[in-house]
Amino acid sequence: MIRREAVGDHRDVREVHARAFGDGERIPGLVEALRVAEASVAPMSFVATVDDRVVGHVLLSAARLDAPRRIMDVLPLSPLGVLPEFQRQGIGTRLVAHALAAADGRGVPLVFLEGAPHYYGARGFEGAVAAGFRPPSLRIPEAAFQVARLSAHEPWMTGTFVYSEVFWAFDCVGLRDPEA
Repeated sequence: MIRREAVGDHRDVREVHARAFGDGERIPGLVEALRVAEASVAPMSFVATVDDRVVGHVLLSAARLDAPRRIMDVLPLSPLGVLPEFQRQGIGTRLVAHALAAADGRGVPLVFLEGAPHYYGARGFEGAVAAGFRPPSLRIPEAAFQVARLSAHEPWMTGTFVYSEVFWAFDCVGLRDPEA
C-alpha cells in the first residue's frame, strides 16, 4: 500500500534510507531537513507499507527552474529508498508512479532527479539535457540528470534546474571525485 507519510513514520523512514543507501546519516538527515525547510512548495512524502510495516519511501520537495520567462517552482524526486529485503518487487516503481501522479495532480510541470537512466527511463523520465535542461552542477553525469514532463509542462519551460539549499548543505548534488 502507498500512502502519505505520517509523523509516526519518521523513525521507520530514517531506517529505510539508512539501510537502502548505507551511507550513515547523510540521506536520513537530508529527508529530515527537507521536511522542515521553508519552501515555496510544500513537500510531498509517501511511504510504501507491507503488513503495516514501512518498507519504502519517496520524497518530492521544492526546487526551482531558471526558465527564460521566469523562475518556476518544480520538484526533485529524491530520495527514493526501499529496504534491501523488499527491493526488486516493484515497490520503488509504485512509489515513483504515485509521486508523479501526485505532482501532476498538483499542477507541477516538471520533476527532476539524479539516477539510473535505465531504471527511471522505464518509469516516465527522460534525459534532461537532451530535453533542454541544464544541471545545477558539473558533477552530475549527463545520463543521470533526468526529468519527467507532466501535463502542465509547456515547451518554453526549459532552463537551469536549481536544487534547494538543503541539497547543497548535505552535499547531495552530483558525485564527488573519490580521488580528489
